[in-house]
Amino acid sequence: MSSTDERQLVARKDVARIYGIPPRFLEVAAMRGDGPRFIKIGRLCYYRVSEIEHWLDAQTVTPGADQLGRED
Repeated sequence: MSSTDERQLVARKDVARIYGIPPRFLEVAAMRGDGPRFIKIGRLCYYRVSEIEHWLDAQTVTPGADQLGRED
């Protein structure tokens, strides 16, 4: 991916469509401060491709008993 592509701004609805992340999840994550960094222009939120990729990489989990989400 070229540096121009990485800096490209993508609207929240397009992030949802391209990456399969529900728009509501992105909204809530933005409010909590634990989603990908974004740029707000007026009332609209945009994401840099590089920020989305970085955030997704940080969500990677190595499979194991501790990551199953079970409450034992």
